[in-house]
Amino acid sequence: MNRILIKNAKIVNEGSIFDGDVLIENDLIVEVADSISLKTSDCIVIDAEGSYLMPGAIDDQVHFREPGLTHKGDIESESRAAVAGGITSFIEQPNTVPNAVTQEILEDKYQIAAQKSFANYSFMMGATNDNLEEVLKTNPKNVAGIKIFLGSSTGNMLVDREETLEKIFSSTPMLIAVHCEDETTIQNNLAEFKEKYGDDIPVTAHNLIRSAEACYLSSSKAVALAKKTGARLHIFHLSTAKEMELFTNKIPLEDKKITAEVCVHHLWFTDEDYKTKGNFIKWNPAVKTESDRKVLWEALNDGRIDVIATDHAPHTKEEKAQSYLKAPSGGPLVQHAVVAMFEAHHQGKISVEKIVEKMCHNPAKIFKIEKRGFIKEGYFADLVIVNPSLPWSVNSDNILYKCGWSPFEGTTFKSRITHTFVNGEMVYNNFKVKDIRAGKRLLFDR
Repeated sequence: MNRILIKNAKIVNEGSIFDGDVLIENDLIVEVADSISLKTSDCIVIDAEGSYLMPGAIDDQVHFREPGLTHKGDIESESRAAVAGGITSFIEQPNTVPNAVTQEILEDKYQIAAQKSFANYSFMMGATNDNLEEVLKTNPKNVAGIKIFLGSSTGNMLVDREETLEKIFSSTPMLIAVHCEDETTIQNNLAEFKEKYGDDIPVTAHNLIRSAEACYLSSSKAVALAKKTGARLHIFHLSTAKEMELFTNKIPLEDKKITAEVCVHHLWFTDEDYKTKGNFIKWNPAVKTESDRKVLWEALNDGRIDVIATDHAPHTKEEKAQSYLKAPSGGPLVQHAVVAMFEAHHQGKISVEKIVEKMCHNPAKIFKIEKRGFIKEGYFADLVIVNPSLPWSVNSDNILYKCGWSPFEGTTFKSRITHTFVNGEMVYNNFKVKDIRAGKRLLFDR
């Protein structure tokens, strides 16, 4: 029997922090108590004095690039980086090559992950203008949801037919996750900048081309369609102040039919950072203004935004070093997301309890993930120990992404993840990922 006893931790769970111990047996949490006494010969004992013990983070939006784009990243390399960053479960998106738009291609990705993933995994089924029949075959018990791109992005899967969208929203009982940017607005903005700059558009124009208006137009249409059809809608990577008026904090999360996500980069960077970071902070949707970021933080803390995720999307340095028009959008984030949010805690922007709510509890609730996202007896032992006062700096020697770079390179974080457990296995300990692929397929209580 694999038995691990974590002692003297500040346990963060369901809105409170309390001192206590947690006992793991095999893949489950079997006891949570003020004090647990066992013979040291019966178990591995980890003293977490001075550190927080939180559930493993659940990242509801990643792009791990396998199959077809594995020069940028793959399930093995990126899940390794995820567990080093305290993310123990991920939901991956369908814009791989080939796109995951048939049940057969979708299942192939699960088979790859079963062999290679360090973290727990699920993969979204992709919708297109003409695959409704395949979408409706998706099993709600073992697939996270349906993904629709309402704006073009990497591996263009744009769904732009109104009748198709209404059919998808009306037909599936599953959660529908959407990327919202209005394509017509973007193309019109792009044409204006091309007229002015030709092919030498500066990256500082990115948030003006993929504008706040483009985001709001698309998000508001998606919300209106969800209200009309009764669909279960989850809007990914919101980036603007104006969009926040579309969401409510007046009802409990469990009763919401429309939920909202913000990503770490939209909480961390602003358009001022394009001057120094360039294409390395080029994302879709674009990083917006300081005033947008301020309102995103307010909405996150007051409950209009439900989830913090990463939209982890690696590209090579060479790809990012190209001109603005050629450089792809996206960047790697899973290794640094949790500590970045703890840094925001040190800055007084968010409580530790709220970090756990938005990165652990709420993704589990929104997707109805079975037995994960909480520190409870009988739940899977996906756990993370975070020392809030053990500084370290991000550099090329400790970056685990296959692409080899991070938008946080050169940043010193005050907090360090010291241990990560996936299904009861200690997969990470102080900058070392053990060669244990402990990840399991996520299942859903639907």
